Amino acid sequence: MSEEQTHYRKAFNSPYLSSADITEPTKLTIKCVKLELDQSKKTKDSFNTAYFVEKEIRQGEPLKPMILNAGNSSVVKNFARSPFLENWHDIPITVYVDPNVRFGRETVEGLRISPDQPEAKKKELLPGTTAWENAVVAYKRDGSFDKIEKRVFVSDINKEKIKKEAE
Repeated sequence: MSEEQTHYRKAFNSPYLSSADITEPTKLTIKCVKLELDQSKKTKDSFNTAYFVEKEIRQGEPLKPMILNAGNSSVVKNFARSPFLENWHDIPITVYVDPNVRFGRETVEGLRISPDQPEAKKKELLPGTTAWENAVVAYKRDGSFDKIEKRVFVSDINKEKIKKEAE
């Protein structure tokens, strides 16, 4: 699908992420999940609502929060290894469109979270942080970046800086 094309559901302007917003499987990171009243004001129900670290779905198009139905909530619960929403943060997921979702008597498109969790993006190790100081100590002790790189990304330039500081 070309980016110039407009999905027919865009006209309904939902406050939530929908199949109109996702054109291909998309990796996102759940920032947090909150139990919130329906923002569309169509019901008085409360929903598990996922907010994301990413700010845009595509350039110039803000990323909306996503309602998590029971199935998607179960997938996130498994990734978080906790049934409590307060523990559902910083979770990498892949969202895709399932064209065969039953909604009453109809078959519609719906968003699903893949049960195969993508790898989390590692934060970059930067000078002047406590993590940097810990990395220098770890490099001094181990003589390698193996344990450090299991937790964070270290650029080649910063590896050289850590080596010098560890001398």
